[in-house]
Amino acid sequence: MFSFGMFMPDASSAPPFNVSYQSFSISMMPNAEDKLRRDVDNGGKIFLPASALHHLTRLNTVYPMLFKLTNHKTGRQTHCGVLEFEADDGNCYLPYWVITIETLLRMRNWKKYNLRQYIDFLIQMMRNLLAEEGTPITVESASLPVATFALFQPQTSEFQEITDQRAMLEQALRHFACLTVGDMIGIRYNEKLYELLVLETRPANAVTVIECDLHTDFAPPADLPLSEVVNNETVEEDDSQDVVVADSNTFVPFVGNGNR
Repeated sequence: MFSFGMFMPDASSAPPFNVSYQSFSISMMPNAEDKLRRDVDNGGKIFLPASALHHLTRLNTVYPMLFKLTNHKTGRQTHCGVLEFEADDGNCYLPYWVITIETLLRMRNWKKYNLRQYIDFLIQMMRNLLAEEGTPITVESASLPVATFALFQPQTSEFQEITDQRAMLEQALRHFACLTVGDMIGIRYNEKLYELLVLETRPANAVTVIECDLHTDFAPPADLPLSEVVNNETVEEDDSQDVVVADSNTFVPFVGNGNR
């Protein structure tokens, strides 16, 4: 159970903020090296222009400011918080896990990163918004319920080698404001990048992880053979238990405690 301390007033009565921006990866920002050194690419918050702050202030938008991002071209959506209001006017800058492989291949001055870091960027392909550099996206103010539970699926079995997975996740989620079902988030730990698919959130498919007692669980890693998953799990035939029947190319997530 995680506790993230921040007062969150009711935002249900706030007028909507709905503005379209051109989206770019944080690596395209001025002084991008400084932004990357601060590890902002490993979180779930974006950069907006100063004009957005003025607009939000006029609307009396309450804190923390939460947003729904929509790529109307692909129909994909995700949710986020805002880190700073220092983007160029008309632009917003997003963490790398919301952009595509095409974008990463065109990253400006990519040689300034070491090879491992660049490969880590590349494996974060075709995620979430499926947006390329300059893709117009709509940023809309959002009011989300407070998270009570989240189920994650590690994409590799290497994640199981981490001694205290929940402690690592707790620390990483401090850089996030929201979780959305279907998002693939990237978390860096001990110089490695671990991908986690958000399989389930409660009480809704999009939640805020600010000011919450968050219970977490992990589904079997995506690269674990189904036969091994079945052998390592005790399946109880109980009407109250949710069991997802999967084919040989997927996994069976078990909701509840002691699922690893």
